[in-house]
Amino acid sequence: MDLATLAWHCGAENQHFHHGQPSDSRYAYELFRRALLERDEGAWAYLYDLYRNVVQRWVRKSTAFGASGERSDALVGEAFARFWRAIPPARFVLFPNVNALLQYLQTCAGCVVIDNARAATRIALAEAVRLNGARQPSPDEEVLDRMNTEELWHHVIGQLNGEAERVVVFDSFVGGLKPRDICARRRDLFTSVREVYMVKHNVLARLSRDRDLRQMLR
Repeated sequence: MDLATLAWHCGAENQHFHHGQPSDSRYAYELFRRALLERDEGAWAYLYDLYRNVVQRWVRKSTAFGASGERSDALVGEAFARFWRAIPPARFVLFPNVNALLQYLQTCAGCVVIDNARAATRIALAEAVRLNGARQPSPDEEVLDRMNTEELWHHVIGQLNGEAERVVVFDSFVGGLKPRDICARRRDLFTSVREVYMVKHNVLARLSRDRDLRQMLR
């Protein structure tokens, strides 16, 4: 399928999705694949046009936007640039569907707003695990102010298994949502608040045992 036709299908399917109609995300995923895996500049341009309004809404909804001192369109450009740098061809395999890619793009948007608001140039996540050398570490949550956000996400996202874990980590540590809010927002993934707690506990436990991550935090 030629690029212009692919982009047209992406736009049409996005309209179906926004109107609550059945939609096919395969076209959008193929556009992402050409842009990020093949590094096709034409595909990247179509991708930017397709999602820039969505990213702009994310930017403007950020609580840090007012303090950023930047226009939203400038922050949108920064978000896409960060997204491009963060997903070289070798890492594309870590994003098996459009939802995973859009979640990461939203993460990038949130990060550039925070960076421009000077909240901290090395802020990592709102909360994360305490890493220690105990034989059976007990996962806990604290601010990690010794690592660049983008660097941390590069590593963490590779340790996540499935959509449920990605949603819990993103919504908890980037969106600042509580387990009950995550459960209410994603009833398609979770049947109870306890299930969200369990997923979060398991991810934090896995990260607390991650020697590479522990080394990065030294």
